[in-house]
Amino acid sequence: MIEMDQDQTSGAAIGERLRQAREAKGLSLDDIARQTRIPIRHLEHIEREEWDALPAITYSVGFVRSYANAVGLDGPAMGAELREQLGGIRSAGAISTAYYEPADPARVPPRWIALAAALLAILLVVGYLVWRHHAVGDADAVGPPAAEVPPPANAPAPKPQPSAQLTPASASGPVTLTASEDVWVRVYEAGSDKSLFQGMMKAGQTWQVPATAQAPEIRTGRPNVLKVAVGNTAIPPLGPPEKMVKNVSLKPADLIARANGAPPPSVAAPAPAPRRAPVRHRPPPEPVPVTPPAAAPPAATTPPPATTGVPPAQ
Repeated sequence: MIEMDQDQTSGAAIGERLRQAREAKGLSLDDIARQTRIPIRHLEHIEREEWDALPAITYSVGFVRSYANAVGLDGPAMGAELREQLGGIRSAGAISTAYYEPADPARVPPRWIALAAALLAILLVVGYLVWRHHAVGDADAVGPPAAEVPPPANAPAPKPQPSAQLTPASASGPVTLTASEDVWVRVYEAGSDKSLFQGMMKAGQTWQVPATAQAPEIRTGRPNVLKVAVGNTAIPPLGPPEKMVKNVSLKPADLIARANGAPPPSVAAPAPAPRRAPVRHRPPPEPVPVTPPAAAPPAATTPPPATTGVPPAQ
């Protein structure tokens, strides 16, 4: 039926043929506008063939082609016919217009928006170049970091050195112990069983040696986590890491001597009380057996005289 309409309207004007094809399909201009996205005012100009009211020849050709395709006509052929009618020159550019989707000129953004966007892009590029120039200049001024040379594998570990030689005057002030980690500590009087402190010191806990202590000594298994100070003077660790130390003097003068690298003076422990020699119990002497004296023989008895029968004399 559409082919019959095309044959019947082949001699009519382009706008008339488009209108007849639209009405044959029962479509309104609103339907064509929604389908082709061409404003209604442009569709009305096309049906009335008011080509001067359209933006340009290229737009007119594209509108007619889209309109014709929407109503079932040969869009490329009608577009080419309109171009020849309007005096367009067929060229490679005209061939490409057969596949060009026209845009609504009313929706094209104003030219000032495009200029503002281009200016903003230029400013961003210039700002980035200025920032990069300053960043590279600052990096060159500072220079690359010096490469760290690792110590030889067999090099001995450096020994902590005191910042300055301490004098006996530095020995003034209380002796304090501060634990950087949990550590067991026992502080006691030398040569006795009297404990001044014994227990677990928590991380951050501080304990001060009493001023009345005579010869305080310390015993701990982790001297490396104990910070020792005499007044405001820090003392190096009392022993190697994670090694048991004992009988280490906490007297201020001894700690100052340790900090100076000199061996601390020996602590004179009070002489122990003399011990009494244990009393050895001797076993009692064995009893000497006493031999009883021999029994004396019985005295000899004189037998009575024998009777002779003679009477004794008167």
